Amino acid sequence: MVGNILLILIYLLAPAGVMWLCRKVSWLGKIGPVLVLYVLGIILGNVWHPTGMAAIQEVLSSAAVPLAIPLMLFGCTFRKGETRSQVLAVIAGMASVIIVVIAGYLIFGRTIPDGAKIGGMLTGVYTGGTVNLAAIKVMLGVPEETFILLNSYDMVISFLYLTFLIAIGIKLFRKFLPGSEAENGDSIEPVAQVQDDKEKNSVLQKAREYFRVEWFPLVATVVIIGISAGIGALAGGWFMTVFILLLTTLGIAASFWKPLRECKYNEPTAMYFIYIFSIVVASMADLSKLDLSGGLNMLGYLTLVIFGSLLLNVLLAKLLKIDADTTVICSVSFICSPPFVPMMAAVMKNRRVVVIGLSAGIIGYAAGNYLGFLISQLLNLL
Repeated sequence: MVGNILLILIYLLAPAGVMWLCRKVSWLGKIGPVLVLYVLGIILGNVWHPTGMAAIQEVLSSAAVPLAIPLMLFGCTFRKGETRSQVLAVIAGMASVIIVVIAGYLIFGRTIPDGAKIGGMLTGVYTGGTVNLAAIKVMLGVPEETFILLNSYDMVISFLYLTFLIAIGIKLFRKFLPGSEAENGDSIEPVAQVQDDKEKNSVLQKAREYFRVEWFPLVATVVIIGISAGIGALAGGWFMTVFILLLTTLGIAASFWKPLRECKYNEPTAMYFIYIFSIVVASMADLSKLDLSGGLNMLGYLTLVIFGSLLLNVLLAKLLKIDADTTVICSVSFICSPPFVPMMAAVMKNRRVVVIGLSAGIIGYAAGNYLGFLISQLLNLL
């Protein structure tokens, strides 16, 4: 009993500790909380097996993703209009991922166990983000070992992708694509300074503010989960598919209500649930049973999707006359998720693309679950 209580506390509190360490230790910050939590989870799950561990893992992993999806979508701003280049950049970015996922399946996917499901997960994560990857994993019933292996490859190749963009990609694409309409050199340091000022608030002040203003989004999330679960129960064997898609749909619908959309802790809370999911699902992997057969093909598939979609995206941008900075920021938002947008905008010294990148990422979050499921079904037919 004591062991189970301690395990639950580790699962619930470890993300907070890791987030604190990532802010304090620069090299951990570069790695990111998700990868650190995966490593901790794998170690935890392979060295400690208290009675009831499996039941605790099942409950927490099943609850974390549904709680994250509506909260992530509440912050959407779908009413805002987009310019021609922004709309085309989003379409080109998504189309590039889908086309390369299908092509990669024909090259690598047929030799990989659950290749069609992996194709769906790649579509979801590279049009949306981690929340979509986790949701599609649950929706399609992908084994934990496959999920962890895929996510580990993603961490490595996405790092190489970002390194390429920062080192030579941005300069190269600015020569190849039309010039940006932004005021290059418009630093985003004031935004960072505001964030730094917020970080100076005490933990107690943050906690008080959070519990004072954030209860309503959590209540709305629980209501959406209840409605989705109730309708999903009527679908029988399609419960999880209907459940996840309804969560997405109702989350989008709720985002149009301004008081709910403007709650500032929606996304951080959603990411915390994803962090909990990360350490829990990593601890479910039994390394002694990890089957690496097809692992190299999975790595090749993922690498092709990331760099192949970037190349195709740039070629489409050239054809559609989309400027370089818009193309790059949308690609980063899709491949690495919106949290990387401000960082890349700072590298490009272009404040304007922050909004464009975040908008693209929000659309990706909303569409990722649908696209991932549909592509997985399409690949099953090939």
